[in-house]
Amino acid sequence: MSEKVNIYSEIGKLSAIILHEPGEEINNLTPQYLEELLFDDIPWLPRAKEEHKKFAKVFKDNGVKIYYLTDLVSESIKNDSIKEEFIDTFLNDSNIASQTLKEKTKEYLLSFTDTKELVLKCISGIKTRDIDNFKYRTLSDYVNDSPFITNPMPNLYFTRDPFVLIGNGVVINRMHSKTRRRETIFGDFIFRYHDMFKDVPKYYNRYDSFEIEGGDIMVLNSETLIVGVSQRTSPEGVWALAKNIFYNFNTTFKRVLAFAIPKARTFMHLDTIFTQVDYDKFTIHKGCYERLEIFEITRSENDSPKLDIKPLKDKLEVVLEKYIGKPVTLIPCGGDDLISSDREQWSDGSNCLSISPGKVIAYDRNDITNKILESYGIKVITIESSELSRGRGGPRCMSMPLYREEEK
Repeated sequence: MSEKVNIYSEIGKLSAIILHEPGEEINNLTPQYLEELLFDDIPWLPRAKEEHKKFAKVFKDNGVKIYYLTDLVSESIKNDSIKEEFIDTFLNDSNIASQTLKEKTKEYLLSFTDTKELVLKCISGIKTRDIDNFKYRTLSDYVNDSPFITNPMPNLYFTRDPFVLIGNGVVINRMHSKTRRRETIFGDFIFRYHDMFKDVPKYYNRYDSFEIEGGDIMVLNSETLIVGVSQRTSPEGVWALAKNIFYNFNTTFKRVLAFAIPKARTFMHLDTIFTQVDYDKFTIHKGCYERLEIFEITRSENDSPKLDIKPLKDKLEVVLEKYIGKPVTLIPCGGDDLISSDREQWSDGSNCLSISPGKVIAYDRNDITNKILESYGIKVITIESSELSRGRGGPRCMSMPLYREEEK
């Protein structure tokens, strides 16, 4: 594999990927903080880790190189000054009200000589009991009843969302929820300091003004990018990304298709209702099909560097056919039954990950959708999902492709 990233499709043969295996951050979930940390239930960590290892084995069995997020970050901050910059960035984004506690926490983090242990601690959450001999000095120190100085990051095993690769560059996202914004620090440091990735163009920055998340970004081909306007990606974020890739960087993309979907936790990202599984086949949640609005964003032909926008009134399959050059089949998540469709969409039946054209990874629990996919000639590799699915994300959410072979 070249050291450069290469993502010009959703289905090209996968060569390399970034994963994060759930860790102690999952054990630090408690009922009173579930809503704040965007979870509906608490996964059982031993089973979740076992399920994730089996997920990783599918990639290994198919010749895909796995890079683990914690390894890449720890390799990026070996230099002492970069390590301190990382700690300062992490603490500034952790909203610690007390300056004295913040200083004491920095001392604690600087004491880690192993950078991977440091990264794991930042992810798992720093507990108040981790800081020895801290003398309370401000009112906020006395009245803070949280067991954590910095909250855990249990969503991080969904590596798709904080940053995403498109073409030969990276989009480092500004996350919708404050509780997830620290996750983008890891991608920021990897793509600024890691020897393999520091020269990759950055098409978007975590410090940019508008919200955008990886689960809403899909690469249809070398000329067409799809971005969902969702609960977590703003129209302003889509507009800013389009302007960047058209005018500020030398990319091959000629258009962005903005897919506006209902703004609800049920459909938090575009890939919870829609993914590509073969050259001409896509999953779709029928509950959103009629409510989908599509807009084409292109360079302005008359007034550079402005953008032109055009609402597209055709059905989804007609729009897709125009840009891939062949008739399109939409495969319904859960089939035609409304109850089955809603249930399997909730457990990420539409959230498939293609490892090559017509070959996907899917959760075993979505048996109706999986059978329908197989009836359309799709090879479905199922993975166990009793615990991983509690985080409300599927195989595509849990993976960040780095390199796909060009489609023939």
